[in-house]
Amino acid sequence: MKITVIGLGQMGGNMALTLHGAGFDVTGSDVFEAARQRLAEQGLATVNPESLPASDVYLLSLPTSEHVREVIERSPGLLELAPKGSVIVDSSTSDPVVSRELAAKVIDAGLEWLDAPVSGGPRGAANGQLGMLLGGDMATIERLMPMLEAMSAKRTHVGGPGSGHVVKLANNYLCATNLIATAEAVTLAARAGVDPAACLAGLNSGSGRSAVSEVNFPEWILSGRFDSGFTSGLMRKDLRLARDAASGLELDLELLQRVVEGWHADSTRPADGDDFNHITSPILAQAGIDFVQSSASDEEISA
Repeated sequence: MKITVIGLGQMGGNMALTLHGAGFDVTGSDVFEAARQRLAEQGLATVNPESLPASDVYLLSLPTSEHVREVIERSPGLLELAPKGSVIVDSSTSDPVVSRELAAKVIDAGLEWLDAPVSGGPRGAANGQLGMLLGGDMATIERLMPMLEAMSAKRTHVGGPGSGHVVKLANNYLCATNLIATAEAVTLAARAGVDPAACLAGLNSGSGRSAVSEVNFPEWILSGRFDSGFTSGLMRKDLRLARDAASGLELDLELLQRVVEGWHADSTRPADGDDFNHITSPILAQAGIDFVQSSASDEEISA
């Protein structure tokens, strides 16, 4: 199976290296020469977008739906460039409306489509332990299963094209909500004299636990590391997509709207370049749990 990975940020680059290490024939491509050079120095074959090789799979890891559209429709234009029967896999967190539109065009062009947004961050991409939400035909999933198994620890087929991106937006909405809610819960306990770590241990033994309380808080927040590899700007983008999806479906989801507003209330706390877990910092500071915010790298990571 010959695979071309388009988008060599921390997610795409690590996925490419993981697939290469698993024995697949992998070529990486990115519009930025520095990204190509970084991966080439780690042993991956790289090309500029104008020189993509014919492949069985084109795995996209890009920041937004518009970047995905650009690659598919215009430059380099996979609708014309990709061999008939090859598969376009979008691992980005994309607008499901755009995904379904592009999927129809991809299928009409004689290609196959799979949306496969991922969770697990750069570390999961590097060690093949991602979670994947799959939207597409089961036959396509079965065809790609060796590749998917090399990349991920858990794969969930949630429906047809676009479904993976719908569920990813729902997931990120819950994560964004849980960060705020858990921070408020820990702040309440800490202000009342309970050690934050003890509070988390209690929450994680009860019904209020979540991946945020079990992973994010000990791993990135209370440790003060804030280096998850996912930025606040990307979470804000995903929340806007979730809000727009709800609006397009004529849903009145009051909590979703309030969470979106909360994440956009102050563009400096956290800044778009900061680790997304820093949304908790102003809340925790009320209980004297304070951290110095440090911005992520300028290169945003798609998730």
